[in-house]
Amino acid sequence: MERRKLSTEEIEAGLSRLPGWTLAGGKLHKDFSFKNFVEAFGFMSSVALVAEAMNHHPDWSNVYNKVTIDLSTHDLGGVSTFDLELASRIDKLRH
Repeated sequence: MERRKLSTEEIEAGLSRLPGWTLAGGKLHKDFSFKNFVEAFGFMSSVALVAEAMNHHPDWSNVYNKVTIDLSTHDLGGVSTFDLELASRIDKLRH
């Protein structure tokens, strides 16, 4: 996959295929809720494996049953094709 910074229009088109994701502070953003901490942590472990395989890592936080994920490509200075792909893969982990 080509790794390149996306235009605002490309980001908006990508977000239309990613329910619940928004653009916030120049990053793709989504909040996830789980039954408990164990489910949240399990989800984060699954995301970590996908992110490591892509060599593209999220900015994220966890408080009990909540996981917040922000995606951007720091070395490109914005949202890239990799961010949309990682967001899509993250969503597939929830189904």
